[in-house]
Amino acid sequence: MRARQTLERRQLGLSLKRHRSLKGASQAEVGAAIGRSDSRISKVEDGTATLDADELGRVLDFLDVPADERSTVLELGARARRRLPRGAAAAQPYTDTLPGSFQRLADLEADAVAIHCYEPGLVPGLLQAPGYTRSVVSSCDGVFWESSEVEVENRCLFRRQRQRTTLGASEPKRFEFVFTEDALAGADREVLREQLEHLLKLVEQRPDITVQVLRPGDIRNPAPNGGVTVLDFGGTAPSVAFTPTVYGPSTYFDDEADAAALLRAFRAVQGLARDHAASVDLIRRTLEEL
Repeated sequence: MRARQTLERRQLGLSLKRHRSLKGASQAEVGAAIGRSDSRISKVEDGTATLDADELGRVLDFLDVPADERSTVLELGARARRRLPRGAAAAQPYTDTLPGSFQRLADLEADAVAIHCYEPGLVPGLLQAPGYTRSVVSSCDGVFWESSEVEVENRCLFRRQRQRTTLGASEPKRFEFVFTEDALAGADREVLREQLEHLLKLVEQRPDITVQVLRPGDIRNPAPNGGVTVLDFGGTAPSVAFTPTVYGPSTYFDDEADAAALLRAFRAVQGLARDHAASVDLIRRTLEEL
């Protein structure tokens, strides 16, 4: 039976697709392992069908999903099978409380055809140079997790992998980024130099990326204290808006009206920012003045 597409089913499908790619298996091979057709597996991966608990368990066995991820994927499957009302009268954000929520955000980013991202105070993660990423991650070490160089390195590595997967996707995408001017200051001189050079290299090589820098403190800004990311899937799935939090679970807005409101907020911020050419000129001048 064809299921109604929901964010929970999208997350399950993209997780299974990622593990299948890591295994190097085809959809037909996964289907054969559980007595299902490749078309059924295709529907599960695009979020329009589900598997029962036994079928999902056998898929995870076939894909050699590690034990620490297995329970999370099984819970995703349980959530995907629920038929919660998401109509206008019952619309509510979806809170991803399961472990590894950052990986599921990366899955959604990789699947999107357009990403609209506003980040106050920081260069967005997809645009960060290695030294900038390490500085940002290190500032959280011993605060949001027990101090650990291994944890810092793992988080930096994941961000680099996320950049390669999303920015290097074979299917064309469109990227629109807005961040505030104070993101271009406050870092170590060499870290900032590397970041500015990285931004200039990206915009010179990637016509699919636009960067706009916003002056901080504009009272007209509808989102002065929080970032907004809107993921557009080109009509194959409903748009999803993500609002990052300092601590705690990830929150997604997959209701059409909510996603549209957050896209309007992004467009409003975009309209207040310098245009792409002026922003690139500001980045270049800032680099020259270091």
